Amino acid sequence: MQRMTKQEQVLNGRYRLIKRIGSGGMSIVYQAQDMSLGRLVAIKMLHESLTGDEGFLRRFQREAHAAANLSHPNIVTVHDIGQDGYKHYIVMEYVDGRTLKQIIRDYKKQGQTMPISRALQLVVQICSGIGYAHRSNLVHCDVKPQNILVTRDDRVKVADFGIAQALSEATHHDQPSRVWGTPQYFSPEQAQGHPTTPASDVYAIGVVLYEMLTGELPFQADSHTALALKHIQEHPPLASELNPAVPPQLDQIINKVLAKEPAGRYRTAGQLGRILSAYRERSLADTSAMSLPLAETAVPVSELPTQIFTRPEPAHDTPARPMQPIRQTAVNQPREERETAVSVPVPASNQPDWIAIGLGITALIALLGLIPLWYYVYQAWVG
Repeated sequence: MQRMTKQEQVLNGRYRLIKRIGSGGMSIVYQAQDMSLGRLVAIKMLHESLTGDEGFLRRFQREAHAAANLSHPNIVTVHDIGQDGYKHYIVMEYVDGRTLKQIIRDYKKQGQTMPISRALQLVVQICSGIGYAHRSNLVHCDVKPQNILVTRDDRVKVADFGIAQALSEATHHDQPSRVWGTPQYFSPEQAQGHPTTPASDVYAIGVVLYEMLTGELPFQADSHTALALKHIQEHPPLASELNPAVPPQLDQIINKVLAKEPAGRYRTAGQLGRILSAYRERSLADTSAMSLPLAETAVPVSELPTQIFTRPEPAHDTPARPMQPIRQTAVNQPREERETAVSVPVPASNQPDWIAIGLGITALIALLGLIPLWYYVYQAWVG
């Protein structure tokens, strides 16, 4: 963190900037004091290079207002949007914590990877927040660990809704040859300059989960162009190849999320969150069952859960990968988002089927009764 060296600034006579706490390609973030309400806030101030385009500023205002209407425990709350001279800024809740990127780097410095249980617990919260935005028809467009804040008690807060979407629309309207986003995390369709959808955010969440589990990005290259081509054309190594602790079922889910075609992924972050949550609950249940005596773990066949299969749809320009079924309980999923259900077969009884035996004897008697008729017909024909 860097303390402000010049005289303290006050925006619009209300927000006193205390210190600079972060920066990025779009903005500088300050910790500030809301002197009107007496609370700490975070202020994201746009770089001046972005404020000269009136069209962008209009889109930015629109998207920032849409983000301000999002109220969810896993989304950073937007309190205010303002302008002080040439300075355009967003006032957000102040989150006392670290970015997910810092947490991943800390594990890597220690030569470790994030425990799978913690990674799943965090990514399910990420999906919950972004899924809520998807239901509100808002796409993030720049999901990355730097935009995900984690509090001291592991509560997730997703930040930066609005700015990326406004910039994305600006490039499509004014500079079609530019691609906006973070190359390490953007989807193949973003790399090709196509409009983003909720499935684009799902892809980015998949990249984040991959990095959480392995400590590495799925694709690395020396230039942004080469990186974009890898997102479009190549398949990453399995997460389990970098971290053998990753189970095969989780490999399958990540492969589906990183499908090249949007149709091959889960449609929204909410759907992905439900899949991961069901997988996590089943894994915890299996772990608990392994610690019980055999007599306590026996479950009647009639009480076994329905299994669902999740297979990625093959990309049109890449060979399909063989997939094994993922065993997950379809819990609280909307009907339109459930996968094909397969019932558990019930073994047949060993008792004899007397009805079938009786029918067989009756048929045999009827057949024997036809013998005299055939004899009389024969005699009449030869006589």
